[in-house]
Amino acid sequence: MDLGDVSHWARGHGLQILLIGIGSVLIVRFVHWASWRYRQRLDGQSRAQIEHGAVASDRIKQARTLTQVIEWGIVAIVYFVAALLIMSRLGIPLTSLIAPATVAGAAIGFGAQQLVQDLLAGFFLISERQFGVGDTVRMSLPGQEAGVSGTVEELTLRVTKLRTDQGELVFIPNGTLRQVTNSSKEWSRVVVDIPIPVDQDIEKATRALREMAKEMGRDPAWSNTLVDEPTVAGIETIEVGYLQLRLIARTLPGRQSDVGSELRLRAALTLQEAGISPPAISVRRPDS
Repeated sequence: MDLGDVSHWARGHGLQILLIGIGSVLIVRFVHWASWRYRQRLDGQSRAQIEHGAVASDRIKQARTLTQVIEWGIVAIVYFVAALLIMSRLGIPLTSLIAPATVAGAAIGFGAQQLVQDLLAGFFLISERQFGVGDTVRMSLPGQEAGVSGTVEELTLRVTKLRTDQGELVFIPNGTLRQVTNSSKEWSRVVVDIPIPVDQDIEKATRALREMAKEMGRDPAWSNTLVDEPTVAGIETIEVGYLQLRLIARTLPGRQSDVGSELRLRAALTLQEAGISPPAISVRRPDS
């Protein structure tokens, strides 16, 4: 190939390859920018709902999750089409790649079973709306309470990124998810057990706690957070020297921790004003 042929190829296919490369990069950058702008808009709507005492709706969470999935799907398609166009400009016959691609696909399929499993699991996670970006979840083995808890920061077809309370970012492949407990779905429940000594007036303590629950339900600071008024479910357990009265409250998703703390504080102050003393619990120290 002489210099003239190289110059002719550069002005023809070479220039087309350059334009395809630049065009694909520009399209990808535009997709990232459009996705970022849309997510910023969703975050603004979510902050507005939080400022008004509510929580981010499931529609916003699902839209944010689908935006990320669509973004990376478009990016993959753009690069794939660009690669095919560049190979055609280089004179590589695409039909001759069918047989090697079949063999390579089979080899990759056997070697990347976990990757395929992660992608399929991610597809069903998103289609079934099990959780979305911003949800508070706990991921554990089936039948176990212990696991990884945190807030979902990103959900893709392959991996879920979870931010824990300690600020750690945990990457969990979707194929390994076995049990997911979503604390941000529709509503949450708070259960608070109040210990009462058996020698105290149990009926008086119950009446005081019920009145406290009604006052909290009518409090404007908490009425938007509570789904309904807290209730006194009655005696839950009887232990040696004391028994436990159970308080139950339904809250907006993700607000159960705040409501639980407020319930415990109000219950303690209410029992103190009613003259109900807390039970004396002996602590055994190890022999020195």
